[in-house]
Amino acid sequence: MSGVLAALLAVPAVSQSSAQSTPANQPPPHTLPYPDLASGTTEAERRRSYELSPELHRGVSPAAIRAQARKLDAALGALQPQTPGTTDAFVISIALDSDPVFAREAREAAKVLGQRYGAEGRTLVLAGPDGARDDAPQGSITALLLALAHVGSLMDGKEDVLVLYTTSHGADIGLAYHYGDSGYGILSPVRLKAALEEAGIRRRVLIISACYSGVFVPHLASPDTAILTAAASTRSSFGCVAENDWTFYGDALINRALRQPVGLEDAARKAVTDVAEWESKARVLASLPQTSIGAGARQWLPQIEARMPRIASAPVGRPAFDPAQFTQAARTGQK
Repeated sequence: MSGVLAALLAVPAVSQSSAQSTPANQPPPHTLPYPDLASGTTEAERRRSYELSPELHRGVSPAAIRAQARKLDAALGALQPQTPGTTDAFVISIALDSDPVFAREAREAAKVLGQRYGAEGRTLVLAGPDGARDDAPQGSITALLLALAHVGSLMDGKEDVLVLYTTSHGADIGLAYHYGDSGYGILSPVRLKAALEEAGIRRRVLIISACYSGVFVPHLASPDTAILTAAASTRSSFGCVAENDWTFYGDALINRALRQPVGLEDAARKAVTDVAEWESKARVLASLPQTSIGAGARQWLPQIEARMPRIASAPVGRPAFDPAQFTQAARTGQK
């Protein structure tokens, strides 16, 4: 088992007392160790197992399952179809972990990206409760795959664009789905690529915020793909302390750079610079965010970016990096 995967499976449990009651709009805490979801005895067998994106749900009542299904169906049903002859953007923003920082980030990212790309009526949030709100279907691997299939049916694959934002913990095998003590899974680059292709989604802006998220670049880069990741394939990213409003990369890219009337590539460069500065001040190993924009994407990006607001908006929430508040706990709050 690789060291990164072993670290994911060894995430310590918090005290059971914190999970005895969950107030309204409060996310369920993680109190149990993350289970081993792979099958096989060799490293190669286990990695092939993880490529299939295993997902486990346990202890979830039928009523809760039905409620979430209805919530997702309603949210998908509310999405507007594309307009023939127009390059429309569809935005999906998903938090794959129940730690509230991810839900807060996913909700605000949906607002920023929806406004930037003129995706009002075509924006979907998949995120659990964040301490203040519980107004969206919960993020999970299944919810994302269903959303991609549905959005693909609303799009014209030859002219429309998917803007996907994911925020969660990660490992060198993919993104970790972790909802309290009831939901677990791994979304692999192979499975995400297959889902996009099956849905007929060819034009895409993929922003993946997690540790080791650079593992997605070789699998998903294409002429019609712009892919931005919070870290290189061998590096951690930072800022995912539960009480935060933003992770480092989410704050730098979404909350700051993409609120400016600049192109995606320039925004990515600005975010990389800010993250590097914060990490240097925090004295942590650089995450080395990755950016890959295909030649085809460079042709159609101006069409959707022509709708961006011409006046910058101010960042919201608490900054991900605050020198006065940056503690050892924050430094070890990797994604």
